[in-house]
Amino acid sequence: MKKTNHLMLIAVIYMLAFGVAYLSFVWIPIENLIARVIVADLMATVVIFIASTLFKNSSIYDPYWSVAPMIMILVFIDSLNTLNVFVVLAIWTWGLRLTLNWVYTFKSLHHQDWRYDHYKTQSGSWWPLVNFFGIHLMPTIVVITVMIPAFLAVQSGQEATPLTFVGFLIALVAVVIQYRADHQMHQHQKQQQRHTLKDGLWRLSRHPNYFAEILFWFAIFIMMMSVYPLWLAMLGPLINLTMFVIISIPLMEKRQKARKSDYASYQESTSMLIPWPPKQAQKTREA
Repeated sequence: MKKTNHLMLIAVIYMLAFGVAYLSFVWIPIENLIARVIVADLMATVVIFIASTLFKNSSIYDPYWSVAPMIMILVFIDSLNTLNVFVVLAIWTWGLRLTLNWVYTFKSLHHQDWRYDHYKTQSGSWWPLVNFFGIHLMPTIVVITVMIPAFLAVQSGQEATPLTFVGFLIALVAVVIQYRADHQMHQHQKQQQRHTLKDGLWRLSRHPNYFAEILFWFAIFIMMMSVYPLWLAMLGPLINLTMFVIISIPLMEKRQKARKSDYASYQESTSMLIPWPPKQAQKTREA
């Protein structure tokens, strides 16, 4: 009941946040549609931040990463051509799966992501600024940048092309990889194993879920390029890639090495991101 009640409370917070975003979108006198959506997105982020501060739990922001894109993309849909259907279907498939995975792993508002506890301890009196700019605002900006290709694609008014379909298939593959990786990790954690998960997708990559997340947004970029060739829009997927490689992965690996005695050897034999046969298997095959 505690989990259910807390999920309902978070749902109310999100309805309030998106209500404020809608009012901002309607009232702010900005003609450019993308600019208006960005402003509304930032307003919603501020509401989530206020709630996170009041409840002393920054994990309230976590589902925003997957929920906000599903809402934002609908703003740009003014017709149901083939391109729009592919883009919306890709983003909603990704968003619903990721949101349901968050609901599954959510414990209660008394539990905060260990990374936020780490940042809070490290930042000390600077925590309010780190909390707003680092945990809330920065991910929101990343979401906006990776969504720009989707916005441009549906705004083009073009029909889908063969390249659009290729991008759509890559996006679905990314969602499947992410689902399988998360499922395998959940099963491993249920067994309360103290050793590192080295089976399934985790045998080929130390972070297959991150790889899939990165791959998905490059797939959306490919879908945009099929009808609106703008290489500058690759900046979003590249920023997303950089965030994982520079921040998320090093922090996660440092934690895993401290908790699991076999993680160092796992690092040496297994690809960090791109799924690839482990080095030991390669040597055996060559012999």
